[in-house]
Amino acid sequence: MHYTRIYADADGESHFEDVDIEMMEVDLVPPAPPLLMAGYEPAAQVSFVCGRPGWYGEQHRAPRPSVYFALEGEWEFETSDGEKRRFGPGTIIRTEDITGKGHISRVVSDVPALAGVVQLAE
Repeated sequence: MHYTRIYADADGESHFEDVDIEMMEVDLVPPAPPLLMAGYEPAAQVSFVCGRPGWYGEQHRAPRPSVYFALEGEWEFETSDGEKRRFGPGTIIRTEDITGKGHISRVVSDVPALAGVVQLAE
């Protein structure tokens, strides 16, 4: 499995990092056959966010470490080092830049951009 991480370095600059997670075969729901699964991680709360076309979030830090699952539309994130990446349906981004300069986010699609968001336990 793959996701993109946004994090702040020691100087406060935010960056992207591509992360691969190992999936292991698990008997999660016997008697069904085993599934591939990553390890669990504690979460604080779950919700959904929807940005209308043209929505723009000025440079900001993540309010808490979170995982976003892009469901519809397209989001663009820009880290403080100037790199931009787009995320459409089926992509995952993890925001961990709770310190430093933060990032910019915007909706770049002509349709609303919907994402599931899981705020992680701190």
